[in-house]
Amino acid sequence: MLRGVFFFIFLCFAIGNAQESTASKNVSIFTIEAPQLKTTKKIWIYLPEGYLTSAKKYSVIYMHDAQNLFDAKTSYSGEWNVDEKLDSLKAPVIVVGIEHGNEKRIDELTPYKNEKYGGGMADDYLDFIVKTLKPYIDKHYRTKTKAKNTTIMGSSLGGLVSYYAILKYPEVFGKAGIFSPSFWFSNDIYTLTEQASKNKTKIYFLCGDKESDDMVSDLNKMERLLDKNRCYCLHLTKTKIVKGGEHNEKLWRDGFTKAVLWLGY
Repeated sequence: MLRGVFFFIFLCFAIGNAQESTASKNVSIFTIEAPQLKTTKKIWIYLPEGYLTSAKKYSVIYMHDAQNLFDAKTSYSGEWNVDEKLDSLKAPVIVVGIEHGNEKRIDELTPYKNEKYGGGMADDYLDFIVKTLKPYIDKHYRTKTKAKNTTIMGSSLGGLVSYYAILKYPEVFGKAGIFSPSFWFSNDIYTLTEQASKNKTKIYFLCGDKESDDMVSDLNKMERLLDKNRCYCLHLTKTKIVKGGEHNEKLWRDGFTKAVLWLGY
């Protein structure tokens, strides 16, 4: 009996380790020093079909939690299929995925401390993206470098830090995909929005109505503050609330294509 149990455990382990990578041939990985975070970051990069045979320059989307974007083998609970979706769209865009710092993820993706969860190192994380990673990408790849061609995108804490990024660096990020943002982490993000200069960033908000008790109301509150910051008539904000949508990769995977198209890709 025990021998059968051990065999079953071994078989499950073997199957898990045999999971093949699902990343497309257009995805590669490199590492880069992140002095602001005192670590080395693994970066996943997606190059659009035809990049290697053309001389064109491309817009860039910077995304968080790279482990979940392209590959089922590295994802926590399913990938976003970013590469396959962009391949099908023939979207002329480069995606730069930044791996999260595992146990340091909360620290990196939150601009303020939370009494229960800590955090609050997003300034260092964004400084890494803006002052180290983006210059490297712009030097080594054919990119359109202006804000109108640079998007930042993420979900959950990645949505929170993406929103914070457009307030801190509006001259760098002209577009943002903000999925299920963790605005609950600190009320300071609302205060910052109220105090911010007029923001011209194009924003696509996404959340599900089954994520939490406060997700939809938090998102609506932030949208109202943005409407005070800039005229609604500019149509710079799009909000999609998915009926039955839960806080998971499926919601974000299913919403990715519409977000990308609305943002102009």
